[in-house]
Amino acid sequence: MTVVSARDEQIDRDTVVGKVVLILHAFTADDHELSLAEIVRRTDLHKATVHRLAGELVAVRLLDRTATGYRLAGGLFELGMRASVERGLLELAMPFLQDLYARTHETVHLGVLDGHEVVYVAKIGGHRQASAPSRTGGRMPLHCTAIGKALLAHSGADLRAAVLSAPLERRTARTIVAPGLLAGQLDTVREQGVSYEWEESALGIVCVAAPVLDVADNTVHAAISVTGPVGRFRPEAHADAVRAAASGVAATLARRRSLRTG
Repeated sequence: MTVVSARDEQIDRDTVVGKVVLILHAFTADDHELSLAEIVRRTDLHKATVHRLAGELVAVRLLDRTATGYRLAGGLFELGMRASVERGLLELAMPFLQDLYARTHETVHLGVLDGHEVVYVAKIGGHRQASAPSRTGGRMPLHCTAIGKALLAHSGADLRAAVLSAPLERRTARTIVAPGLLAGQLDTVREQGVSYEWEESALGIVCVAAPVLDVADNTVHAAISVTGPVGRFRPEAHADAVRAAASGVAATLARRRSLRTG
């Protein structure tokens, strides 16, 4: 069975670049390495094509060859760290994320919107960090995470309608999959400035998040969250701290923009 993500549906499979992107997208956040046969299965490309292109990707350090297949290489990490928007955001946000971690001693996330998903730009956690499914560079659906709901609630009407009209994946028994119920939650998020997750993406974790909003037009840049285990962490007790961190990042972004345009 071919593994195709929503991001891959727009890829032109008839071009060399399209085939290369399919090969790279075959690796998920949980994959340490993949065999040639598994890449062929996931991309539905011809075996000879995958073998040739994988070899070329190895030569330019985008893939590493292992004893049993291939893994993503350090060249991709270097390119990712040059991504100007996420890198600039992370540099500005990191002091606020570190302060938030020092206040809570729980797992802190910074995430940005990409399609119907949240992409985690940063994750800070100590020895007590909750066993959350998130990871730096990983993705999760918007509807079942606090950080995703914070992003979605402050996004445009078109995205909100698209997410609410699409099938909502049930990750746990507590995942909100009724569009009307989720819409009501999103309205509350806009009113209160924070969102919550109650074991909706994974059992055993709860979370509170707040959006990083543009001070000029109220569009959403990113969102910040704190996650902890259900038996110990009370997310509502940290709502003010998360709001303050998000507001601090927003104000810093505004100051930087004014300095550039002033």
